[in-house]
Order: sequence, then C-alpha cells, then structure tokens
Amino acid sequence: MTLLVVGLVLWTAAHLFKPALPDARATLAARLGEKPSKGVVALVIALGLVLIVIGFRQAPVESVWFPPTWTIHLNNLLMLIAVALLGLGHSKSRARAWVRDPMLTGVLVWAIAHLLVNGDVASIVLFGWMGAWALVEMAFARRKPATVPPAGSLAGDIRFVVISLVVFAVIVAIHTWLGYPPFPQG
Repeated sequence: MTLLVVGLVLWTAAHLFKPALPDARATLAARLGEKPSKGVVALVIALGLVLIVIGFRQAPVESVWFPPTWTIHLNNLLMLIAVALLGLGHSKSRARAWVRDPMLTGVLVWAIAHLLVNGDVASIVLFGWMGAWALVEMAFARRKPATVPPAGSLAGDIRFVVISLVVFAVIVAIHTWLGYPPFPQG
C-alpha cells in the first residue's frame, strides 16, 4: 500500500505543481528551459503512475464493503461515459462545447464508477484519491476564464463516437486479459 500512496502523492504533486505553485514552476522553467522542465514533470508523473500500478497490484485485498451485483452494469455505463469524456477534450465533436473540463470530468466519472464496484481498501484509496485530485484540478481550472472551443461538425461527432466505442472495447479487452473482466461472467 505504501507504493500506491507514494505513487499517488507523486502524481498529484506533479499535476498540481503548475496551478498550485506557478512561481516555483516558472523558476524551474527558467533554470532548465521550458521543454526540459516539462520533461521533469512528465518523468515524475510517469514514476508516480508506475508506483500506483505496482502498489495497487501488490496491495492486499482488505474488503470494507461488498458492492451489489447490479453496480457492475452501472460501472460499465459510467466507464463508457468516462472514456467519451476523456476523448472529448481533443475531439472535433460539437459536444466539446458542452463540458468545461472534459478530461477531468472523465477522471471523476472513472473514479466514481470504480468505487461503485470495488469495496477494498486499495481501491478506495486509489479511486477516491484520483476523484478528489480531479475535483481539486477542476477548482484550479475554474480560476481562469473558460475558453470556448471551436465549433465541431457532424463528421467530428461520428469520429468521436466511433473512437470512444473502440477505446472502450480495448479497455474491456485489457481488463479481461489482466483478470478483471468488466462484464459478469456466466
């Protein structure tokens, strides 16, 4: 569990470095240069992600609650929405204008979906932390005026839906391959 928490701390610190400590981030960029300083932050994020994965996989399963079976279906629906939201920020879809922080909203929906179906301590720590991180990031983002994205098109909408469905299918396949099948096994 220690590696999981250390990974989450690194992930959070690296992501909040610029919005929470803009002067320190500017100082780092001035010393190293803009691209190298971004590289350092990216390395810290990558290290955090590796530690999160290793820590989560090694954490003992200590159940706090036992989710009802029907939450699996709600999780899958929410995950499809989360995948769509994560891609929405980079899409040419008309839906892009509907959500101010689509990627962070996607992370929040992802976290909630996983909390619905996982009642163990490691899952509560991981998904609860990531959901809280997304909310904090949104609060920092709301300090700046919203920018209106360029208008999308019908073709952009179609690409967005197709890509979202393909990515969701890949995530389902990877989860199944790792031994965490997202659909009920009969």
